[in-house]
Amino acid sequence: MSAPSAPVTERQVQEDLQRLEAYRNQLQSMLQQHQYLSASRTDHERARATLEGLEGVPSSAEILVPVGGETYLRGTPSPSSKVLIGIGDGFVVELERPQVSELLAQRVSKIDQATGELEGQMTTLEERIQLLSRRLDALARATSGAPVGDDVGSD
Repeated sequence: MSAPSAPVTERQVQEDLQRLEAYRNQLQSMLQQHQYLSASRTDHERARATLEGLEGVPSSAEILVPVGGETYLRGTPSPSSKVLIGIGDGFVVELERPQVSELLAQRVSKIDQATGELEGQMTTLEERIQLLSRRLDALARATSGAPVGDDVGSD
């Protein structure tokens, strides 16, 4: 048999409500980060697939190079042409296609790792939100006279 717990004060309830709101805001921020990582992964995979697809294209073939805003330049692929790739902070380097393809693969791997870590943090936060919500629901039922279940834990 457990010892009777001290009555919950209004202040504790307010703190729990504030914590719940903070958790929800944090989760929303993490969801936005997850969307950004997903879009970045898709962009990097598309670039890598395009570079690898150019390997079999004859140098006499004409290709369209997207420059943004649904605008394209006509061009021809050259097996010896180098690729420009951003390395951060507005800097760009010129590398051979295989090097860029490998660099893009490494970036995708890092994005996948970051996504996995973020998903783990999101799961932990969702569990905290559920636990705190159940506790607040139980407190609300207890103060209204409704029966309280034994499934409520502490934070």
